[in-house]
Amino acid sequence: MLMPKRVKRRRVQRGRMKGKATKGNIIAYGDYALVATQPGWIKSNQIEAARIAMTRYIKRGGNVWINIFPHKPVTQKPAETRMGSGKGAPEYWVAVIKPGRVLFEMSGIPEAVAKEALRLASYKLPIATKFMKRENLDTPNTEEVEKV
Repeated sequence: MLMPKRVKRRRVQRGRMKGKATKGNIIAYGDYALVATQPGWIKSNQIEAARIAMTRYIKRGGNVWINIFPHKPVTQKPAETRMGSGKGAPEYWVAVIKPGRVLFEMSGIPEAVAKEALRLASYKLPIATKFMKRENLDTPNTEEVEKV
């Protein structure tokens, strides 16, 4: 399971998931990606299950990048415990996801295989996602620099 090696504070507040993702919202490494379309928390075991589903389908060919990491601890008090006496101990770790965040990337395989592998991975996740591919467009800034 993914979790931080060490953290400054073991208990954090729940927070809010307002707005769209401003970081991690471009396809940086691969040719195909799975992008979140709604906000939510993804547990470390759900990330691992999605990774296994993808790599099994592509038979360990190509490249897979995981662009999310569970930094946030979620605490729970033991069952049948009276109210009060502080906050509970960390039970599991989650990644906070906003719409537009790139979750997984793939390259080195055909588009049909990547689409199916990412579809299988999306079934393991608690949020709605969509398949996207990198657009190979020439940027106009590079042409202007070459002319000058």
